[in-house]
Amino acid sequence: MDQLLIDVPVATLLSLKTDELRSPLLDLFCRGAYQEGDFVLSSGQRSTYYINGKLVTLHPQGALMVGRLLLDLVPPETVAVAGLTLGADPLVTAVSLVGVYGDRQRTLFPLIIRKEAKGHGTRAYIEGLELPSGSPVTVLEDVVTTGQSALKAVDRLQAAGYQVNQILALVDRQQGGAELYQSHGLPFKALFTIQDIETHWATLNPA
Repeated sequence: MDQLLIDVPVATLLSLKTDELRSPLLDLFCRGAYQEGDFVLSSGQRSTYYINGKLVTLHPQGALMVGRLLLDLVPPETVAVAGLTLGADPLVTAVSLVGVYGDRQRTLFPLIIRKEAKGHGTRAYIEGLELPSGSPVTVLEDVVTTGQSALKAVDRLQAAGYQVNQILALVDRQQGGAELYQSHGLPFKALFTIQDIETHWATLNPA
């Protein structure tokens, strides 16, 4: 099982400054989450590469690094982090847990947005504690292509009375997502661009 882990002790991942976590997280992306080939994306577009962000966010060390790095970018007024299932589920959990247990002990409530309304009970779109109307919420996404997934989460949150103040992503494929968010007046940041990942992958896999 050790071969599935990066060679950095957990204590080190907890003590490193957040900017020093970017390199080991990039390594983790390039060790399997990034693949080259012929793929059809959820947007319907064809691509010569694919990024499975869940191989990072569902990795124990990856979740810790992602949680710390994203927490550092969450605006100070934010009271909840949210995202569209399934890609954002581990993200909102990681950021919320790191916030509670980190040095700053920041409380961020995790919210998960269903793609379809719950088929029974309350028939809700949003899972998590009900927060006061107008609460500022930051939306999280693993990989942004066209931007439609996160925008669907934004629409559901706004319909529920929340104020979305930013969208944060792990990777921006730079295929229109940032421009879409800008057109809706939504600030957007990503930890990495596709160029960051492709460049690092090439150094690890020389031709």
